[in-house]
Amino acid sequence: MRAHLASLVDDFRRNGDELAVVMHRGVRRHVTTYQQLADLAGRFSAELLRRGIAPGERVVLWAENSAEWIGVFFGCVLRGVLVVPLDAAGAPTFAQNVIQEVNPRLIITDAERAKALATELPILELAGMNRALPSEPDFTIDPTVTEGTPFQIVFTSGTTSEPKGIVHTHRNILANLQPIEKEIRKYLRYERLIHPLRFLHTLPFSHVFGQFMGLWIPSILSAEVHLVDGIEAQRMVPLIQRERISVLIAVPRILGLLQTYLLAAGLVRSSDVEATASLSAWRRWWRFRAVHRTFGWKFWAIISGGAALPADLELFWNRLGFALIQGYGMTETAALVTLNHPFRISRGSIGKPLSGDAVKVSDSGELLVRGDMVSTATWQQGKLQKHAVDWFATGDLAQQSSTGEFHFLGRKGETIVTSSGLNIFPVDLETAMMNQSGVRACAVVPCNFATGPEPVCIVIFDGDDAALQAAVRHANSEIAPYQQIRRILRWPQVSFPYTSTGKVLKRQIMDWACRILAGELSSTKAPSDPLFALISSLTGESIPNGRDDLRLSEDLHLDSLGRMQLASMIEQTTGTLVSDTEIAKAGTVGDLRHILGAPSAASPASAAPATSPPPPLTRAAAIETSSAVCQPLKYQYPRWPWSYPLHLVRTLFTEAVVRPLVGIFLAPRVIASVRLLPGPLLLVANHITVLDAPLILYALPFHLRRGVAIAMSGELLLDFHSGRRPRVPGRLLGPCAYWLMTALFNVFPLPRLQGFRESFAHAGDALDHNYSVLVFPEGTRSTTGQIAPFRPGIGLLAKQAEVSVLPVALIGMEKISSRRTRWFRSGALEVRVGEPVLWHPGKSASDWTAELESAVRQLHD
Repeated sequence: MRAHLASLVDDFRRNGDELAVVMHRGVRRHVTTYQQLADLAGRFSAELLRRGIAPGERVVLWAENSAEWIGVFFGCVLRGVLVVPLDAAGAPTFAQNVIQEVNPRLIITDAERAKALATELPILELAGMNRALPSEPDFTIDPTVTEGTPFQIVFTSGTTSEPKGIVHTHRNILANLQPIEKEIRKYLRYERLIHPLRFLHTLPFSHVFGQFMGLWIPSILSAEVHLVDGIEAQRMVPLIQRERISVLIAVPRILGLLQTYLLAAGLVRSSDVEATASLSAWRRWWRFRAVHRTFGWKFWAIISGGAALPADLELFWNRLGFALIQGYGMTETAALVTLNHPFRISRGSIGKPLSGDAVKVSDSGELLVRGDMVSTATWQQGKLQKHAVDWFATGDLAQQSSTGEFHFLGRKGETIVTSSGLNIFPVDLETAMMNQSGVRACAVVPCNFATGPEPVCIVIFDGDDAALQAAVRHANSEIAPYQQIRRILRWPQVSFPYTSTGKVLKRQIMDWACRILAGELSSTKAPSDPLFALISSLTGESIPNGRDDLRLSEDLHLDSLGRMQLASMIEQTTGTLVSDTEIAKAGTVGDLRHILGAPSAASPASAAPATSPPPPLTRAAAIETSSAVCQPLKYQYPRWPWSYPLHLVRTLFTEAVVRPLVGIFLAPRVIASVRLLPGPLLLVANHITVLDAPLILYALPFHLRRGVAIAMSGELLLDFHSGRRPRVPGRLLGPCAYWLMTALFNVFPLPRLQGFRESFAHAGDALDHNYSVLVFPEGTRSTTGQIAPFRPGIGLLAKQAEVSVLPVALIGMEKISSRRTRWFRSGALEVRVGEPVLWHPGKSASDWTAELESAVRQLHD
């Protein structure tokens, strides 16, 4: 039995050199072992002691998930200091209110968030924390740390009202953790066969469910926790396969995003999913083996939490052959109250109570809980306030089956009680609407009318008003007469507002809808236009008069890379997949809205009775048939050139063939900086001829040139690889040239129009394998020798690569390419290698682009 949570640090130390955290940030992969994680916790504990921060005092932790975040958290746990974790996606005003409420001794955050805080309190930035901490860890557990000691305050309100924090003690967490740990130990002997388990964790650590699956459970299993800095299906699916992820920890919204990806990519058809209802689990697995191959053979389970899971989404993943595990909990109950057993899942339920938890349903249908997991204290008005709690009323409606499982029915506060005294559960109406073709999202909220409160249905819908009315009629045929949908509005934005854990912000939707129906707002006026907001955040330019006829390139200044970034941001904020191909074709904002299926203006549409039209497609079928995702060109990003035999052959080829030939025939003069970093580095140079890469390899010192990956025109490489050169010799010899260039020069494609994601990811992978990456940021060759403006992609790559950048300038090559002078040992060629530009997290992508262009120009001039 654990006496306190600080005992988990001992688990870290016992797990030693096993991987604890793998952070996928930008294009890089950063690993932290359990011993390194323990050392971080011990060193931060020593830092708290050095600063004189005593047990019971507060430290605010406002940052993205990372190994450093975990180290800070457990350092506080060791010292008995209260952690105040804040959602990294939260507004600065919320953080400011909480800081004023708890009066912390120290704030841990990053540079960008630190700028948003108007405070004179001490701030320690995570990026430089490793250098600032004492070198020796202190693993001493403060004597005040016991089972009943408070260790964190989780704030659930405070943006517009008085902040209210839920105080957790070690006992609250252990009440849930210990029965789970006891059950886990029964299966550890089988876990050895598939060790290590790898969790892809997508929830914030500031959320109690995120903490449970990211902080408490992994060390018990010596599991790896993989973190990502962006939620994109086109990035997550290859990552799950490549990293051999076992379990995905996600909110339902992410599962919907992945469902859309599978259907749109043609990996699964909705008709096949529906046809497997009667098949056994193993036969379903075999039927959808292509999906399992895509995710990787080790991926088998999904743990969903943070929000209610729609029944159709649960059915989809179950029928594909994945174990989908649900539980139930709240911040006040330290994450978990009920949980499905991973090997005895009851579909559609939130599971059975954990050992030691008392759970019952009141006469009004509300879920009541009692036990050590229930918090008995809050932080309000600047101090900890204790409360006597017997049965805690959750505010959620549920029912219990005859076999003991609980089924979630919805929030009690969301139940709409009509003037007739009848209860309408919004989830019933939402489920009926989500089953209709064209409905991307649906929210049902109450509005007051002369006859009393009535439900109003707000949808994001693909189709005209006639199609929407038909969808409403079909939905009404599936629900009781007193539940009929009579008022429906189109939401005017591309997505509903969500919390960081994927919950729809219904209060904001209700305020908008009720004001429209009361005539206080125009139905065509959105609270704000997120599409223009996203574009503005990318370009750094305001859009005062946003119109749908604005051109993406000419008016809004979005180049090809900017479009890729916009597609990525759309996917993360709305859950809508947009391929690079589709966004490259979009000419105006209106074209982009058409791809997204978003209306340019909202208009209320009332449902009128009509004869029954043909049955609509299911939501999954609608995604499959109407998705905007197109398959991009298939560029190849091979890793086989990184094998040791080819690496050795390439090194010998460079030293025995390339350098001697360059020295004999071109004899360039090399002017190199005296200060060269060990690498890997990002190399940037101006581009004039096909001989630029050999010249740069000639000029680099051995420790750098022995490991360089060279970015080459993706379109040109694809032509070589497919034999699409215009002349017969090119068609015959093109594939041979492709294989030779890839093997002997370690080239990879960098497309000019689309496919940047994969190219940047490959560059990051090369850096992780200790290869420097050579890029020509102009994007084309110069015939005059003058340096063209750098494409903005180099700034984004430099920011995400997190390595220093080495500028290189080529002088005199334009004379040879234009045949204005002799090329054999002309003496006119120079290769100038400059001072490395050190990487700094505070630089933006545009700052990087400008600085690197300036560095190369200075070398050249």
